[in-house]
Amino acid sequence: MRFTKLNYCQYLLSNQINYTLTNLAEHLEQISHDKINRYLKNEKLTPRLLWDNVKDLIERNEKAYLVFDDTVIDKRYAIEVEPSKRQYSGNEHGVIQGIGRVNCVYVNHEIGKFWVVDYRIYDPDRDGKTKIEHVTEMLQNLVYHKNLLFQSVLMDTWYATNKLMLYIDGLGKYYYCPLKRNRLVDDTEEQEDYKRIELLSWDEKHLKLGKTVKIKKFPGAKKVKLFRVTVSTDRTDFIATNDLSQDSTDVVQQVCKVRWKVEE
Repeated sequence: MRFTKLNYCQYLLSNQINYTLTNLAEHLEQISHDKINRYLKNEKLTPRLLWDNVKDLIERNEKAYLVFDDTVIDKRYAIEVEPSKRQYSGNEHGVIQGIGRVNCVYVNHEIGKFWVVDYRIYDPDRDGKTKIEHVTEMLQNLVYHKNLLFQSVLMDTWYATNKLMLYIDGLGKYYYCPLKRNRLVDDTEEQEDYKRIELLSWDEKHLKLGKTVKIKKFPGAKKVKLFRVTVSTDRTDFIATNDLSQDSTDVVQQVCKVRWKVEE
């Protein structure tokens, strides 16, 4: 009996807890662990394969969102697996041995549907690339080669670097991302020194409409809108966007909720 991509993908879809080759082999009478192992060593399951299978399913929308986030696949008992390394896992709230993956999800929020459209394995020891570089490459590919329609990029604080934010701005796209509380900004039109975001003062007007600020080391004329968003009773996020026409904290809060689609 021949083992194929379809066999493997059906297994991953139906069994998302124990996805080891040993477990798979135990459920296939005519296929051994060694046969599956040889298949995976010789077969390249690339992001291109993902795109080829999903591109005709996407319901495109020029106002859609791209969501970038990363996940760590727990490999604490597989230290010798090549891409596996010790890294921080948000799910575990600590450093574990695992395979890092940077994900890109396309969200058509008007109809409430989303699709995984690209990913990269975070393996700096072999390719020397940072997560920021992986996101930049995916954006280039989606904009210039796959011609995927979207309006905004949603990402978390890990990706909210000056370089990536300015790159997205240069593409003519919007971004929405939370900034760390110690990020230095100026909301006084250069009348005062830069200060940490957590030290900014917020009156009722700014709480409702947001405020225009300049982020330290941004180009002189480049400013962003900053919103103070209540996430829960014990958490407040400061969301930055280059959409200077945005004037509603409530709308920004709804946009940020879309980012959690990547967790699904």
